[in-house]
Amino acid sequence: MNKSPVIFSFFSGAGFLDLGFEKSGYHIAFVNEYHRPFLETYMHSRKVMGIPEPEYGYHLRDISEFTTEDNSKELSNLVALAKNKDRLVGFIGGPPCPDFSVGGKNRGSEGENGKLTATYVQLICQQLPDFFVFENVKGLWRTQKHRAFYEKMKEQLHSQDYITTERLIDSIEYGAPQRRERIILIGFQKKVLNDLGISLQIDQTLTDIFPWQKHIKYQIQDINAMPWSGMDQFEENNQREKPEGIAEELTVEYWFRENDVENHPNSHQYFTPRAGLAKFQVIPEGDDSKKSYKRLHRWRPSPTVAYGNNEVHLHPYKARRLSVAEALSLQSLPKEFELPQDITLSDAFKTVGNGVPYLASKGIAETILNFLEGEKNE
Repeated sequence: MNKSPVIFSFFSGAGFLDLGFEKSGYHIAFVNEYHRPFLETYMHSRKVMGIPEPEYGYHLRDISEFTTEDNSKELSNLVALAKNKDRLVGFIGGPPCPDFSVGGKNRGSEGENGKLTATYVQLICQQLPDFFVFENVKGLWRTQKHRAFYEKMKEQLHSQDYITTERLIDSIEYGAPQRRERIILIGFQKKVLNDLGISLQIDQTLTDIFPWQKHIKYQIQDINAMPWSGMDQFEENNQREKPEGIAEELTVEYWFRENDVENHPNSHQYFTPRAGLAKFQVIPEGDDSKKSYKRLHRWRPSPTVAYGNNEVHLHPYKARRLSVAEALSLQSLPKEFELPQDITLSDAFKTVGNGVPYLASKGIAETILNFLEGEKNE
């Protein structure tokens, strides 16, 4: 494969997934997002980082519009244009997932967000990109009633000659400082695999040969065996030594320092209660046992970076909530990634929490590229 694959991105949000693909050598050509503040954030961050605009533009619209006759034809023409340049075309996206989340609405395929998963699969089956990536919460894969819907979606994809592989990943495996499990489904057109000389034996599945482990930096059992700190009394701005035997790059404090969060453009953006909140002073460092008001520990990974449904995360050693800059660092984003100054706090934390951690997206992107270049799981 001589040329970079071309990516059509859907449900792009602020573009964390896209950035991982871009930095791995893919060409992001088409970006679709429905919520204007998220798309404006995407455009702002790319401009600040000096990344060119997508070749086929930004598209602020509901993904379902692309399945209608006129818009479908417009998208088909762009996909054909990309393929005519002798490049592979991939669709990537993570449909909004509260309807499959145990901590969210749990309405499943009947919820407004759940329906978007079916629309994304429909779009893939209509446009037939050479490969696709689908990302969603583990509830879609693990919860019995949602799993039936997920398997039905896979059957649709298989009926259009896609061969698929899936894995429940945890972002910490790729070096991101948070525990965040997500199901990743990847599919390739059978013809593409044939053209690349990739064939499956009678008793093989794509998962048998897909190099899922290649860019995983830490095995979960090794992470779990590390002597992580427990809970410590909260003392504002105190010093606390790093324990021996842990992976420093998986800790909150490492990423706060790495991204210089106190001097980051989004450092002053955080929710402040109208009246000083006494519990900000008393919750121990590392007490993340409750659904809300989890206080992070500086020398541990963060729980999943998600701030909907009243999930409040507190700074390890300051009597306040996390800032936007700190949340971005916990998504393992490059230091130069920033959000616009005029974004509302609600939109800022929502788009950060919705995103795929950058190091996980980069690891997945590199794994696909390795596979397309002929590297297989041994």
